[in-house]
Amino acid sequence: MHDEQGHVRERRALLKNGLVLAGALVVPGAVSATPHLGRALTARDLKPMSQPPLPRTTVALTSPKVVRPDLLRQAMASLSRHGSRIQHHDRIAIADFAAPSGKPRFHFVDLASGRSTSLLVAHGSGSDPAHTGYLERFSNRFGSNASSEGAFVTDDYYVGKHGRSQRLIGLDPTNDNALDRAIVVHSAWYANKDMIESHGMLGRSQGCFAVGERDLDQVFARLGPGRMIYAAKV
Repeated sequence: MHDEQGHVRERRALLKNGLVLAGALVVPGAVSATPHLGRALTARDLKPMSQPPLPRTTVALTSPKVVRPDLLRQAMASLSRHGSRIQHHDRIAIADFAAPSGKPRFHFVDLASGRSTSLLVAHGSGSDPAHTGYLERFSNRFGSNASSEGAFVTDDYYVGKHGRSQRLIGLDPTNDNALDRAIVVHSAWYANKDMIESHGMLGRSQGCFAVGERDLDQVFARLGPGRMIYAAKV
């Protein structure tokens, strides 16, 4: 009799704990707003994850209007230097922070086909304190709200305070605080194209690579985990 009563109590406890856990999974507040504790995205969240068709504006990599030769050489040297920490070498992204934020300066380069496409990307407010649209300086310091230069490797996806995002790991001394600073790829209203029409420039992030809200799926599809982003002002 005692054993039977103990068994009933155990079943009730398990049922109660299961209901509590199920409730936590459906409460919006249970999704952490901090990058390190955010939940992994589901396949539905991340569609499309395969590389999308290249847009008609895609041009040959050899064109200096896409990626400037000096910047491309630096990016390729960095890919070679950090090759053992970068899983995929088929595609890279290059953020040309010498260009103003009103220009498409986030270049996605397919190294197999030799073609690329470019999108808008915001820089950090600490890199442009006067909000001129031009990046003035880089920083790797905590609390700087600045963009960092160097090579990053893309990591996993999560849902945080900026919505769907992708973690980045800094590979150089100039950006090795990126993961702990929560420097990530995410979308933002202030990185949408209509900001150019109304303000002539994008808004500023807190150091993250913020792209337009309609561009995020394409960015995620072109990057994926284990690829390099190279950021510089040459």
